[in-house]
Amino acid sequence: WRDWSSDVCSSDLQLLTVANNSNPGLQRLSEQSKRHAESDAEWVANWAKEQAVDLAVIGGEEPLGAGVADALEAAGIPTVGPRQAAAQLETSKLFTRELMERHAIPGRVEFRFFADPELLERFLVNTDKQFALKPVGLTSGKGVKVMGVQLASVQEAIDYGRSVIHDRIGGSAGIVVEERLVGEEFSLQAFVDGETIVPMPLVRDYKLAYEGDTGPNTGSMGSYSQPDGLLPYVTASDRDRALETLHRVIRALRADGIPYRGINYGQFMMTVEGPRLVEINARFGDPEAMNVLALLETDFTDVCIAMTRGKLPDIKIAFAPRATVCKYVTPLGYPAHPKTGSPLQLDMAKIEALGVKVFFARVDQESNETYKTTSSRAIALVGIGDSVMEAERMVEAALAHVVGDYHLRHDIGTQALIQRSVENMQRVLAGVAVR
Repeated sequence: WRDWSSDVCSSDLQLLTVANNSNPGLQRLSEQSKRHAESDAEWVANWAKEQAVDLAVIGGEEPLGAGVADALEAAGIPTVGPRQAAAQLETSKLFTRELMERHAIPGRVEFRFFADPELLERFLVNTDKQFALKPVGLTSGKGVKVMGVQLASVQEAIDYGRSVIHDRIGGSAGIVVEERLVGEEFSLQAFVDGETIVPMPLVRDYKLAYEGDTGPNTGSMGSYSQPDGLLPYVTASDRDRALETLHRVIRALRADGIPYRGINYGQFMMTVEGPRLVEINARFGDPEAMNVLALLETDFTDVCIAMTRGKLPDIKIAFAPRATVCKYVTPLGYPAHPKTGSPLQLDMAKIEALGVKVFFARVDQESNETYKTTSSRAIALVGIGDSVMEAERMVEAALAHVVGDYHLRHDIGTQALIQRSVENMQRVLAGVAVR
């Protein structure tokens, strides 16, 4: 952003963007939309300085891991997004687990790290427990495999662990092995100014590719949120316990000399023992950002300025008490064998007339309302209603105005899928669930 005063945003606020790909949504919003490697820290900082940028917001994990926030702040540009050292919360699962262990932070899980495939095999063969196997670094949400879910046997787990170590999947010749958590997931995102943490409404994200929560992991197929900011299986007390985990993580970083400013989001599993941390991300969730920002009533730029100045307590952050449902249009064959180049035609006027918001992901624009798929998710549709059911019906109605060959999970936000989570959580609390 540029052209905002010291206290109040000016009416001629201008948006400039840098992205690896040419995103139609960003292009429409931006005065300038530059296509360049987002993780080229020196170039991004120099360009932002040349453009007299007053405020920078980093969206993705790769530039955070590359130290773009460090470079921007060194150039004198206030930046929403943690510096490289703090971003290790996301870029290194081992860093996060060791931090939580060292500071005895509640919500942590048991874990082991292996760099030797022989030791990994010995460990897995000599236990009757199931685990989640996670590459240490970034894998775009597709690297985690769980025994009993994506890994059908101990041998499959051994083979996967060997490949992660040998091929350095996630950028490290090692793998984190964590206890398998049983329950229902939820996402808690928060604004952080170094000390103060302001939570956003809870969101349920669905990463598995196919209906009924089956199939391989994806970046996400969609999500929903409730008007009360909670979820059917997460109470206010549960939410507060999860928020305390995030508070403790931020305080632990500060105690280690690593301040954190920007967006922080914890993916939690609601278990019989309460909320347990699955992982932390150092930015908004995708698609969870679309759920919560669609409800944000406070000026987002004011929130960003407050984060960079350590002044979050000085502003009132409010979210509309409404429900949201997001469903992602993806290429046929996604995620393993996505069909690229398939045309998608959108009647934007009819979609927007239904009150549904359109967010573009990885698509190539062919004409005013025609787009082509790439190898990743294409378009997200977000409905906002007085109930989850209403928001879900809005998205389904909007899909009549999306023409082309694509894959989508129609069950996200439906009463049947939500009830499935509630019933599974009841079985978890009764000690009989294995999902």
